[in-house]
Amino acid sequence: MAKQQTLHCSFCGRSRDEVKILIAGQEGHICENCVEHAQEIIGQELMIYPDAKQGGAANKLTVKKPIEIKKFLDEYVIGQDDAKKILAVAVYNHYKRLNQKVENDVEIEKSNIIMVGKSGTGKTLLAKSIARMLNVPFAIVDATVFTEAGYVGEDVESMLSRLLQACNYDVAAAEKGIVFIDEIDKVARKSDNPSITRDVSGEGVQQGLLKLLEGTEVLVPPQGGRKHPEQKLVKVNTQNILFICGGAFDGVDRIIARRVNTHAIGFSVNKELQEFQQKNLLQFINAVDLKTFGLIPELLGRLPVITYLNPLDAPTLRNILTEPKNALIKQFTRLFEIEGIALSFEPAVFDFMVEKALEYKLGARGLRSISESILTDAMYELPSQKVKTFEVTLEYAQRKFNTSKMSMLKVA
Repeated sequence: MAKQQTLHCSFCGRSRDEVKILIAGQEGHICENCVEHAQEIIGQELMIYPDAKQGGAANKLTVKKPIEIKKFLDEYVIGQDDAKKILAVAVYNHYKRLNQKVENDVEIEKSNIIMVGKSGTGKTLLAKSIARMLNVPFAIVDATVFTEAGYVGEDVESMLSRLLQACNYDVAAAEKGIVFIDEIDKVARKSDNPSITRDVSGEGVQQGLLKLLEGTEVLVPPQGGRKHPEQKLVKVNTQNILFICGGAFDGVDRIIARRVNTHAIGFSVNKELQEFQQKNLLQFINAVDLKTFGLIPELLGRLPVITYLNPLDAPTLRNILTEPKNALIKQFTRLFEIEGIALSFEPAVFDFMVEKALEYKLGARGLRSISESILTDAMYELPSQKVKTFEVTLEYAQRKFNTSKMSMLKVA
């Protein structure tokens, strides 16, 4: 009697005893391990070369009117009405531009935006809130990591890698997306004087951004990082990608003050209006001020819409603590709820926290640090105790804050 032949996988050579499943084909067999590896390879290849049919459903745009977009932003961001309106109009026009039918040779150009506002006024929060409601791919990137091509750091094209990742490498969807470039002021030209050394993380980055912002076909490394000869690159057309830039532009108010006359003299001068204008000089910002700050004219020409964010006053900071959907106090209340503890605050505690945030000039982000310094001990001790309620009084808040390291900060 002839010996029975042992079945084995035609790909890896494992025998029937070494695998769980052996799938039979016409002239061979394949095991479950090889099927898994094949599936991974197919997935990687399809991510780099996505099927046009896959993006069909994702590319359907749900258009919201500017008023609806602003109402949505109001739920997450307090104040900043001017910036919200400009962003709502820009996003709505971006949707319309994507759906337009070119008639009479009239083609709508995209309106890239630049937002100027002090740290902690809500630039990144506005971008994240818009990303939450949009039906187009959205990516937030940091300009500080970019350098001119050929130097240590990331190429500007890698920001499109984030956009590709946001839509699962669907190139058709990415080409209709929105990119928020944060900290754009950090790539300002270091000085107006020509230098022997190259400004590789300043003007060099701005030069690299020019074609991206205007619209061109870019070869993008799918996984980010540097381009190299062995890497497969994806071609992305940036013609329909909307770019929103944001930055603190620390010191630009002094440039504006030299240009704007806020010291009018006479009997009919409104002193209150004059003081308000001096406190919020950013409302007078224009492209000339940004050019003086260090952005090159070619870049400013590709960012036609300039908007500003107001500095946060005490009533606004008070509302930020309690009003938005993801307000800070609601977050801490939820943290204590998970432990079965009902957290409550005396109203005077909120005024104390706002007062300290204004004193240290920390903006909305400072409220988080102040809240942490007050509640850290409670969050450390209470989970181990059988406590059902906890009220933060003004005396408790002052005592905990004064014993924290944060109280030792010098007032700016």
